[in-house]
Amino acid sequence: MSNTPFSFKKIAVPAFGPSLLFGTGKGAILPVIALTARDMNASVALASLIVGLIGIGSLVSNIPAAMIIARHGERVSMIGAAAVSIVGLILCLLPSTVWLLALGVLLIGMAQSVFFLARQTYLIEAVPVHLRARAMSTLGGTMRIGVFVGPFLGAALMHFMGIAGAYWAAIVMMLGTGILASLIPDMGSQKRESKGAASGAPGMARLARSHIKVFATVGVGILLVSGLRASRQIIIPLWADSLGLGPASTSIIFGLVAAIDMLAFYPAGKAMDQRGRRSVAVPSTIIMGLSLILIPATNGLITFVIVSMLMGLGNGIGSGLVMTLGADASPSAGRTQFLGIWRLISDIGASGAPVLLSIITAAASLAVASIAAGVMGFMAAGIFLHWLPSTGRSRTP
Repeated sequence: MSNTPFSFKKIAVPAFGPSLLFGTGKGAILPVIALTARDMNASVALASLIVGLIGIGSLVSNIPAAMIIARHGERVSMIGAAAVSIVGLILCLLPSTVWLLALGVLLIGMAQSVFFLARQTYLIEAVPVHLRARAMSTLGGTMRIGVFVGPFLGAALMHFMGIAGAYWAAIVMMLGTGILASLIPDMGSQKRESKGAASGAPGMARLARSHIKVFATVGVGILLVSGLRASRQIIIPLWADSLGLGPASTSIIFGLVAAIDMLAFYPAGKAMDQRGRRSVAVPSTIIMGLSLILIPATNGLITFVIVSMLMGLGNGIGSGLVMTLGADASPSAGRTQFLGIWRLISDIGASGAPVLLSIITAAASLAVASIAAGVMGFMAAGIFLHWLPSTGRSRTP
């Protein structure tokens, strides 16, 4: 496949267009979910829980998502994910109880799992192996661009429609996602069907047992990376608050971090393709770990911004890392099911890190929690340094 003429331009719209639209829709509602819950007289704790339902919905849906995609293909699955997201958004708009809002957010999280897994599976089949990391990092990058642009689009409509404008902006983006997905060829599932007819796809349990070594090695590294990424989204606003920075200043800092994050995704993918996965995985996790350890040492706006931007750089150069390593390790038979397990491991890390940080903060302090999160980065770097080859794409251990 590496000798076949290939151009990203030919697949740019079908491959990355739906991701950009989906990410924009998600970005439009992320800043207002908690505010919507508060408007319904939910407590701060309940509002926080409702925001977290996006991650919980994704976590519990990874395995079912893999089964849905393996059975119905990427195109139908993406259309279905867009439709379920629209249903969830409509529930969020209904002037009713906070529990309908919670159900709507949960449905959006579940749809997100199906959509992300379908996009990853499609790209594995559509893109040559020697360009795989660039494809995965670009996929991650387009989602980040969408999440960055979404709040501005939502804010524009909220100026005229109130808080409901953010949800209507998301509905339009999800509708566009579904329409664009309906025009995409389902080449990934076609290849899997022909392979499955010859050999039969393995069951989930057998697949997990046969690949237990990669899950227990590189998979642990992926769990730690996801925990790192979730930790930074918690540590930055909480430390900003401890420094006395207001919400507006904190939002600006988040914007700066997101900007650096977005700019780094394509160079990172190119480096992974040309110099090997380890050349990006190790620096990314070390930079993120170091910046989290340095956060408690910041005592003013300038030092805090510098360290936060360093954290954004570390996360940005790791764009697409989780998907690339999962694609490298996945077998041709049962690939979608394997990737479902891979995403489950990643989501466990993302969901578990906030709980761990809360426990450490309650028992010690936020500074200790930040340092503990930083240590995870060095642990992940050690795993990748040992288990990933120095050049070329990663192999199953």
